[in-house]
Amino acid sequence: MKLITVAGAALNQTPMDWAGNTRNIVGAIAAARDAGAAVLCLPEMCITGYGCEDQFASADLRARAGRQLAEILPETKGMAVSLGLPIFHRNAVFNGVALAVDGELAGVVLKRHLAGEGLHYEPRWFKPWPGGVRAEIELGGATTPIGDLWFEVGEGAARFSLGFEICEDAWVAERPGAALSRLGVDLILNPSASHFAFGKRAVREQFVVEGSRAFGVTYIYSNLLGNEAGRAIYDGGVMIASGGRLLAQGPRLTFDRWLVTAATIDLDAMRTAQSRIASFGPDLSDARPPVRVELNWVEPAKAAALLNRTPWETCALVKEEEFTRAVALGLFDYLRKSRSSGFVVSLSGGADSSAVVALVALMARLAESQRPGALAEALPWMATARGGKVGLSDLLTTVYQATKNSSSETRVRAAALAAAVGCGHHEFEIDGLVERYTNMVEGAVGRALSWEKDDLALQNIQARVRAPGVWMLANIKNALLLSTSNRSEAAVGYATMDGDTCGGLSPIAGIDKAFLLQWLAWMGREGPAGVGPVAELAMIPKPSPELRPPAAGQTSEGDLMPYEVLEAIEDLAITGKLAPAEVVRSLVAAGSPFERGVLVGFVVKFFRLWCRNQWKRERYAPSFHLDDHNLDPKTWCRFPILSGGFERELAELESENNINLGTVEQGVRAKSTG
Repeated sequence: MKLITVAGAALNQTPMDWAGNTRNIVGAIAAARDAGAAVLCLPEMCITGYGCEDQFASADLRARAGRQLAEILPETKGMAVSLGLPIFHRNAVFNGVALAVDGELAGVVLKRHLAGEGLHYEPRWFKPWPGGVRAEIELGGATTPIGDLWFEVGEGAARFSLGFEICEDAWVAERPGAALSRLGVDLILNPSASHFAFGKRAVREQFVVEGSRAFGVTYIYSNLLGNEAGRAIYDGGVMIASGGRLLAQGPRLTFDRWLVTAATIDLDAMRTAQSRIASFGPDLSDARPPVRVELNWVEPAKAAALLNRTPWETCALVKEEEFTRAVALGLFDYLRKSRSSGFVVSLSGGADSSAVVALVALMARLAESQRPGALAEALPWMATARGGKVGLSDLLTTVYQATKNSSSETRVRAAALAAAVGCGHHEFEIDGLVERYTNMVEGAVGRALSWEKDDLALQNIQARVRAPGVWMLANIKNALLLSTSNRSEAAVGYATMDGDTCGGLSPIAGIDKAFLLQWLAWMGREGPAGVGPVAELAMIPKPSPELRPPAAGQTSEGDLMPYEVLEAIEDLAITGKLAPAEVVRSLVAAGSPFERGVLVGFVVKFFRLWCRNQWKRERYAPSFHLDDHNLDPKTWCRFPILSGGFERELAELESENNINLGTVEQGVRAKSTG
């Protein structure tokens, strides 16, 4: 029996934060050493931060990364540690992982498969390294091997071998791990920058566990943690598996700067198990010799591992839990990394703004429950001014902005929610401003404006007049103004630009309204594990922008369509890329309760509004990526601002169903084009 303790770490890094990133790396190395680890896998690009984007082309950035690597090397005494950084070779930039062993640089493995889908644009910055190729470069004042490397560490009975699959390398059909397995490696390290998405943890666990089984190795997966660069949220979740069994798992979506997970394995037992796999055939060619390095490591006294999945991970409504914790963590990191002093929200008493307020409150509660004093640590300038303590009343200010079309019910709900979560709250009366703008424009056009002729303009001016006051509050407080738009309404442009879309961050623009309403109901009756409900959220009424006179009985679904139908059409049309007629057929085949003619009307309305409002989606404040339905044109869903608008496809659909829907203007006027 030959025991060795291995570890992986989740790190909350920031692009080009040299001091902060190094501090987290050194902290993780120290924690792994305290756990007795001989090997530590750190996340991808951990020195620079993964989200440097076009700055990876900067020679200065790469030089600074090399200097930081040299600064970290002495911290790795007695251990083997992976450290990610960009590598420049023959006028190309590569995604590299340096292996530091006992304070020295052993070599740099370069990523072979680049992530180029959705959020990821690695082929824009890096070149893929070909399999089986090696080279040498000058790094840290010495010549070091780079490329497709594997390593033998230590000597004799204290020897172990390791190789790398760097993030995307594990997601492809021809995984490098297969070749590493034939070379007889003991450990495969996977340094990753794998963004959060609903349900993604199960996919990662599958390739980690199956990789350990198929390759006959111990597999160590590490990941980034938190909101690294603005849009993507990383959930951490270190995993260690051996021989097809998950040995240890770290928590996800925590507020830690670094978090180490370790396990102790029996190298001899693992090698014996691999030798008994009938399909295993070792590579005996010696065409790829290992890089050999010395390391005297301490063998632990006994095997140990921590397979710890937090209760919320296994509950029935895990999506609601993931949404809560991902957005809360995203808000927390955005707040501290932007060096803002809090948030301002225009709270209407409706679903969207109430959800945003609740998420900020949950951010504060989750952060403090996991790490007491986290808010004060994140906002030291505010803590100093407040005697060392920071609470939600310091962080969040809400404003209810009333016109004559606002109801007393929403005013009461807004005040009740603000009181329940404990934030500062104001009420502004903006009718005078609306009237002044209206009178000014009436004088310019030479006629009175009316709801019969000017419905859209009269609705939108109310939303736009709400913007300057909340912006002013945000400026005074050095706070972030949060936009309250959701994804469903972004899809059809049901938002007033420079009105309800105003803000520097749009935390719920990545989630559909149907789920958001479901989440609010859950928050009102149950809430996240360890936190509980916010009873005031159970009172959220049927969504309405309250921009028409009360007698009109305006509702959002009346202006658009049922949100469940809108979400289904968006999924089929935008994610599935189906043509309008195919969307109708899919809805009918799925058993929609609506008649075919009604569905055709909904589909035509969706496609026309989708095409007409791409310019709005281009102007939305940054939002968090939550799933593969994201509509953000800057990171996920590209669509032309100007297009043919599916006119031929929609005309064919109408003709096929003997329907003439015209321009589909009636019933979709509220906030739809301005």
